[in-house]
Amino acid sequence: MSKVFVIDSDKRPLDSIHAATARQLLRNKKAAIFRRFPFTLILKESRPRAPVYPLRIKIDPGAQCTGIALVNEFTGEVVFAAELKHRGFAIRESLTSRRQIRRSRRNRKTRYRQPRFLNRTRTKGWLPPSLQSRVENIKTWVKRLRHLAPIEAITQELVRFDMQLMRNPDIQGKEYQQGTLAGYETREYLLEKWGRQCAYCGVKDIKLQIEHIYPRAKGGSNSITNLALSCEKCNIKKGTKDLKEFLKKDPSKLEKILKIAKKPLADAAAVNTTRFALLESLRATNLPVETGSGGLTKFNRAQHSLDKSHWLDAACVGKSTPILNVKNVKPLLIAANGHGTRQLCRTDKYGFPSRHCSRTKFHFGFQTGDIVKAVVTSGKKIGQYVGRIATRATGSFNISTKNGLVQGISYKHCKHIHKKDGYSYA
Repeated sequence: MSKVFVIDSDKRPLDSIHAATARQLLRNKKAAIFRRFPFTLILKESRPRAPVYPLRIKIDPGAQCTGIALVNEFTGEVVFAAELKHRGFAIRESLTSRRQIRRSRRNRKTRYRQPRFLNRTRTKGWLPPSLQSRVENIKTWVKRLRHLAPIEAITQELVRFDMQLMRNPDIQGKEYQQGTLAGYETREYLLEKWGRQCAYCGVKDIKLQIEHIYPRAKGGSNSITNLALSCEKCNIKKGTKDLKEFLKKDPSKLEKILKIAKKPLADAAAVNTTRFALLESLRATNLPVETGSGGLTKFNRAQHSLDKSHWLDAACVGKSTPILNVKNVKPLLIAANGHGTRQLCRTDKYGFPSRHCSRTKFHFGFQTGDIVKAVVTSGKKIGQYVGRIATRATGSFNISTKNGLVQGISYKHCKHIHKKDGYSYA
């Protein structure tokens, strides 16, 4: 498992320790639990002269999930790993819903509202909220980890090197579009788009071929929207048949393939849009920032014979760590949930107010979203419950545990494990 973070009584980050050493410190009452996620101990003494090994935080940004790894550059040991799940697409859906409700409201015969001007000016470096949230999530966790570990450098995966442009800086036009990287870029794009599996039978972990959905023999183009991935067996079986003829006995699969073929790669667009904004925010920490390419990450992962996952990709980013030790590392799974809603009232499907939202989130020292442990010793709800709470002004809370929802637990039985911070953990 990952090591345990340690800080001294002055909150100075020290070297991480093994879980067994952490248990011994707690048994001997030389340390206390500072926070649960990520698990951190605080010593009951100051150690200003204790030597520490500097760590490098490595980041592999993704549209839906970002990999994070803390690596000791002297030993190559991965001290901590995490996979941070973003909520950018959920924000996008919420904004779309709000926009549709407002549009329908304006089209009704409602009271006249004078138009407002100059209320849509965008500041320099503005990003849509769905993309800005990804940058803010990563900034938040870099800041948190700097308080818990001696981080002295940052590595971020930024771009894939363009070898054509490096060989010939004046390359342009058709020569640039159909150069040495054309097939490589197309294949990587299709692997992401079709989930690294055969579009027709769904088989994985075999060599896949690039196949024309509408065959060239019948006028199909080389457009990226007309390309799919296929195993050799399906490719031979389909031959020069039209897709509708090939899948006439499976209309659901036909509909699915046509839908994926037309769908743009939104994940790649999100990463491309936010990568330089993230780079600027990381440079603002005043730590040295190294950038690496996606191709180098893939090469490093192959050199170490590692599986593909977000946190392992993060550990392989850049040139800074030639040796890696990932033995017994278990990543912390983090999901961004936000901090609740700021709406004063809920609306129905027509956009009219339906229910008023309480502005008070705190009751009896607890807040909706806190992780608590409740020990009930009498009554109908005898037992121990661990999970997130939903507070009420009456003091009767609901607890969402892994076994389901438990209702009607008094605040008197609850004890804080981790206060709400906008993220959930596993």
